[in-house]
Amino acid sequence: QFETSEFSRNLYRHRNMAAPAKNVPAIEPYKEGVNVVTIKEGDNKTYPKAGDNLTMHYVGTYHGGPKHGEEFDSSIRKNKPFKFQIGKKQVIDGWDKGVLKMSLGEKAVLEVAWGYGYGAAGYPGVIPKKQDLKFEVELLAIN
Repeated sequence: QFETSEFSRNLYRHRNMAAPAKNVPAIEPYKEGVNVVTIKEGDNKTYPKAGDNLTMHYVGTYHGGPKHGEEFDSSIRKNKPFKFQIGKKQVIDGWDKGVLKMSLGEKAVLEVAWGYGYGAAGYPGVIPKKQDLKFEVELLAIN
């Protein structure tokens, strides 16, 4: 069972904030690629390599557009860490590239431009076309 941490409590508070007003100024799109913003340092010595099996927690939100700031998926809400193999195209490019820069135990925000997310097509019914995404992530385990 996932132990409640300050990180998850902050994510819970973030998820339950009121939706942004409809007449707010335009949100700047993310620059092409993925940007990793560290929230809490990891061990700064154990980094994943392509092919490693990872266990992570995440909260995904829309960046920009009419759903800006709204959550679309969360392993924390599901109370089930996400497991995948890095560098094998099992996740979006933003994750494959961004998570490789994180060390074990690190908590970060991945700012993913649409070209490194679900692209021009989006993911029908969930992710709009050309949608930038923000993921608050925690690298829990490697292999």
